[in-house]
Amino acid sequence: MAIIHKTSMTPGKLELLASWLPTQPWYASAGRAAEPVRAGGFRLDDPEGEVGMEFMVLTDDSGGRPVAYHVPLAYRGSPLEDAEAALIGTSEHGVLGRRWVYDGTRDPVLVGQLLSLLQGRTVAQAQTESDTPDPSVTTEFDGRSLLVPLLPPLRPEVAHTARDSEIALGDGSRLTVARVLRPHEATGVPSGAIGGVTAGWTAPDGTTSRALFAALYAG
Repeated sequence: MAIIHKTSMTPGKLELLASWLPTQPWYASAGRAAEPVRAGGFRLDDPEGEVGMEFMVLTDDSGGRPVAYHVPLAYRGSPLEDAEAALIGTSEHGVLGRRWVYDGTRDPVLVGQLLSLLQGRTVAQAQTESDTPDPSVTTEFDGRSLLVPLLPPLRPEVAHTARDSEIALGDGSRLTVARVLRPHEATGVPSGAIGGVTAGWTAPDGTTSRALFAALYAG
């Protein structure tokens, strides 16, 4: 299990994301996200113990109304080959040293573990505690619809829309990762999908919400 170190990162995650968020096609406001607020999320473990994986929820009201964004993050101890466009930034970790922080939708380890979570082969972990499962993260999966095993691509091909990122998988299937979370919509497996991941977060005003974080569609 990954160890959550109670230490500093310089620059901090929110500092990096305040500059990165406005450059994304699914960002709903204009200009810099002055003060994004961490509102929740969860983690997944890398079986090899090399890549940190966090599925962070940020709330941002710079556009005049609060929006909840889902940002999967991959933390690495060295650069990911051919992934310069996915780099959010680098940060000095108080225990682990320099970390390269990537948009997780472009990291094959994170994509593979998200597929494993969706298929019930791994367990979501608490965002801020070591070795602590997070039962609030729920999954649904219709494995009968799969004709071939799902494997993450070596270099994920990602297309963005105004609300989602879509990852093309090697067998023609696709994994859709929600970027703008939609708590007013039904959770669980959406129409046409064969699996889904649902999780929750808490807004700065204390309001709790749940939404679909990812969905899997067969080819």
